[in-house]
Amino acid sequence: MKLLALDTATEACSAAVWMDGAVLERYEWAPRRHATLILPMIESVLAEAGSSVMQLDAIAVGRGPGAFTGLRIAVGIAQGIAFAADLPVVPVSTLAALALGAGRATSQARIAPALDARMGEVYWGIYAVGGEDAEPLDEERCCAPGAVTAPPGAWFGAGSGWAAHAEALMQRLTVSGWQGDCYPRASDVARLAAAPSRRGEWVAAEQALPVYLRDRVTG
Repeated sequence: MKLLALDTATEACSAAVWMDGAVLERYEWAPRRHATLILPMIESVLAEAGSSVMQLDAIAVGRGPGAFTGLRIAVGIAQGIAFAADLPVVPVSTLAALALGAGRATSQARIAPALDARMGEVYWGIYAVGGEDAEPLDEERCCAPGAVTAPPGAWFGAGSGWAAHAEALMQRLTVSGWQGDCYPRASDVARLAAAPSRRGEWVAAEQALPVYLRDRVTG
């Protein structure tokens, strides 16, 4: 199976190809440059993989939560490629991708990803990470840092929400550590999309929509 994945939900921009378990990726921390970078990244990673869009089985995309403009770019490009090549789209949570990447980097299994949502809020989730999968343990939400919840036990925090609101978050749950300078990556979007348990989440291009988690959105 071959998947093309892309993520532009945060300040990071990335594209990846998943080929039967092997992953190739282009990644850059590039605030407000996503529209310029993402198409060349896609072309470059497909060329390295020796593949074309017509040889893919699906397009995976980081569907949010995240910045409004970034989500619109990623989902719009994923839909366009999928329509042109008659491929399904696999929308993947950016919080799940962040949790998977943090778990692999730290060998932690209980990850609390948080992205800075601005306006004094965070995009929040809690995940159990094992192998190439991240399982949500509660619904994702957008809330004030002082309103987050997590089951008892130690959690490892990951994401820009921790960099912005670590003190408030640590008052709400037991934390074994945290890393604020990590972002969702297309390689982890691809890994999650390829999981057999997620085959039921593959949708037609027109059904792949951004997830904002709140009505008030910021760029």
